[in-house]
Amino acid sequence: MDECPWILEVSDATFEREVLERSRHLPVLVDFWAPWCQPCATLGPVLEDLAEEAAGRFLLACVNVDQCPQASASYGVRSIPLVLAMHEGEVLAQVVGVQPEGVYRQLVERLESVREAES
Repeated sequence: MDECPWILEVSDATFEREVLERSRHLPVLVDFWAPWCQPCATLGPVLEDLAEEAAGRFLLACVNVDQCPQASASYGVRSIPLVLAMHEGEVLAQVVGVQPEGVYRQLVERLESVREAES
């Protein structure tokens, strides 16, 4: 993962602060993944590119399910990759599996439009 201020690796210990609390101020996409998951390896760079392109309009929080069993269980993760769109500490939408890039762009746009509507 490239060094980018809008891409974070999140642990069970930091999930509440980095995802839930930050989603009250900034849209957050949560990527539940694992290093052994080939579809995750395909999706990760797509999400990272979107985060870099957005330059701070949303945060990408990467959660390794093997290292974060508590967060994974809390959100009922049964299949990966799983991407959650978080807003105000709640799941606004989710995408399971690898989808075309446009699906993730729409997810980001939806998050941004909800934030703008509240401003």
